[in-house]
Amino acid sequence: MPDEPDTTIPASALRRITGLEPFPQPEMIPLRTPVVLMHGFGVGASFRRGGHLHKEALHLRSQGVRAVAPNVSPYNTVRARAATWNDRLQRVLDETQADRLLLIAHSMGGLDARYLISTMGWHEVIDALVTVATPHRGSSVASLVLDQPELVRDWLTDMADWVGTHILEDGSANIRQALTELTPEHMENTFNPEVPNHPDVEYWSYGCRAGKGTAIPIAPIFRYLNRYLYKEEGENDGIVSVDSARWGDYQGTVDADHARQVGLSSGLAADFDSNAFYTTIAQNLADHGW
Repeated sequence: MPDEPDTTIPASALRRITGLEPFPQPEMIPLRTPVVLMHGFGVGASFRRGGHLHKEALHLRSQGVRAVAPNVSPYNTVRARAATWNDRLQRVLDETQADRLLLIAHSMGGLDARYLISTMGWHEVIDALVTVATPHRGSSVASLVLDQPELVRDWLTDMADWVGTHILEDGSANIRQALTELTPEHMENTFNPEVPNHPDVEYWSYGCRAGKGTAIPIAPIFRYLNRYLYKEEGENDGIVSVDSARWGDYQGTVDADHARQVGLSSGLAADFDSNAFYTTIAQNLADHGW
C-alpha cells in the first residue's frame, strides 16, 4: 500500500501565505469603565491627525476599551480648558451611559484633570487619573518663553492666540496667562495649594526623558529646550522634567521625548510605540479592577 502523501510542509506553507490565526484581533482588555484621553498644550500633534491622542484612542477601541480623546482649546488656562472638559466629559457619560470614568492625561491635560477633580466635583465620577509628563511642579520652559524680548513674545502670543481661538468652533485662547500659570513659581505657590488631590481618586503618574543626561535620542526641535531644562531641573523630555512629572503613585520613567509620547516622530528621535504605551496603562487599570 503506498505511503500517504506528506502534507505537513504544504499546510504550514499555506498558513504562512494566508497569515490566518484563530484570533487575529488584538487581545481584549477587560476594562469596564470608559477611558478619556486628555491632551495637553499646543497644536503640533493635532494637524491632520484628529487630535493629539486620537490615534491612541482608536487603538484602544480595537482592544475593547471604550476610549475617547476629545479636543479642547490648546492655548488657554487650566480654568478655561477645564470648563470645556466639563462639557466633554458629560457628553462621554451620556454617550456611554456610564456613571464612572477613568482619565489618562498627557502634559497640561493632567493639570486640567486635577482641577476638574478637586474643584468642579468630578471626584464623584472619576475613579483614577493617570498623568503622563504632566508639569505638576511647573516647567522652566514656560518661564523661558515669558522672558523673551517683548517683540518676540508679543508675536508668539498673538499668533498662538489666533490659532487657539479659531482651531475649534468653541475655541478660546489666552496663552500668556496660560504660560504664567505653568511656571514653577505659580504651580508651587498657587496651583498646588489650591488644587489638592482628592482622597476618593487614585493618582498615578509617569515621567518621561530623552536627550541631555540620557542615552535616548531627542527630536531636533527639542534640543535647545532640553539642554536648558536639564540645567534647571534635570532629566526631561524637552518640555517637562521627570521631577515635575512625579505625582501620586509614580509608575516609572518612560524613554521618549514629549512628541513621541503622542505618536509624533521626526525620524531622528528614539523609537517609541505610543499605542503600546497607552495600551499598557489601560491593561494596568483593568488589572486593578476598573
